[in-house]
Amino acid sequence: MAETRQWRLASRPVGEPTRENFELVTVARPAPESGEVLVRTLYQSVDPYMRGRMRDAESYAEPWDVGDPMRAGVVGEVIESNYDGLEPGDIVAGELLWAEHAVADGNDLRRVDPDHGPISTALGVLGMPGVTAYFGTTDVAEPKPGDTVVVSAAAGAVGSVVGQLARLSGARVVGTAGSDEKTAWLTDELGFDAAINYETTDDLPGAVAEACPNGVDVYFDNVGGPITDAVWPLLNVRSRVAVCGQIALYNATEIPTGPRKLGKLIESRARVEGLLVYDYENRWGEALSRLSRFIADDELRYREDVVEGFENAPDAFMGLFEGENIGKQLVQVADRND
Repeated sequence: MAETRQWRLASRPVGEPTRENFELVTVARPAPESGEVLVRTLYQSVDPYMRGRMRDAESYAEPWDVGDPMRAGVVGEVIESNYDGLEPGDIVAGELLWAEHAVADGNDLRRVDPDHGPISTALGVLGMPGVTAYFGTTDVAEPKPGDTVVVSAAAGAVGSVVGQLARLSGARVVGTAGSDEKTAWLTDELGFDAAINYETTDDLPGAVAEACPNGVDVYFDNVGGPITDAVWPLLNVRSRVAVCGQIALYNATEIPTGPRKLGKLIESRARVEGLLVYDYENRWGEALSRLSRFIADDELRYREDVVEGFENAPDAFMGLFEGENIGKQLVQVADRND
């Protein structure tokens, strides 16, 4: 009997996740039924939002039950198909299990064209993070020529694309990140006008104010916490705040009491709007077409941080909260030519 491995949620984390919260098990390889395909995982995504799914609490993403397999964005190869639209050998992307093999409804998968670039990009710049950045910038943040745009977690998969799109719109772009290597990448390669290393800055509010002498017109918030606190007093009249993530709080055992800073919105008349990529599921084609064109024209650059080995998936996930990755964090589970 053919077997495969999968990661399951062994227990719910208290604070930061540890290896004890994950269990690697060997199970029988599933077989596809009518309308389904069997996919061999080539690349698996790990994303900060998964931390919320490890809690037993309501959120925009349904929590995982203890003992159940976890789920992730996957790029894989179809090895068995009972779905008319897909054949063995096709490369597909979708939300599947943290597993070496998984069965999926063919309607829930999108075909990945390897001619458009490395297939791994279907989980990054040409996948959920890129689409999030695209609509978060164009539909929510709406940067204009001459605006000052601040992006937190700017060296991540979403933030790095947001900053470049804002720059293409004619805005002045400031990013925050957690190392000198990351800030150098932002300014030297991606064209950010300024970048702040929040780990080495003694006066974060002062550093943000110095980088934004004319205030902030757009704040793309991937982090929350002290960085958002530093940006908030600088919001200009009619500024826009796109709230995409709050990774600074994801491992908190107690959420700080608040908000305390909403009075600033009276003065600035700023618009604060949350962002969920699932609201744009019918417009993915639009985003992918534009992003692909920007990449082809060398107007949009990306970076991937790849951890090799399915057994290392939990370490790749936990590394997100230590700020270890630059660009999109991926796990390479298998090679396409195996």
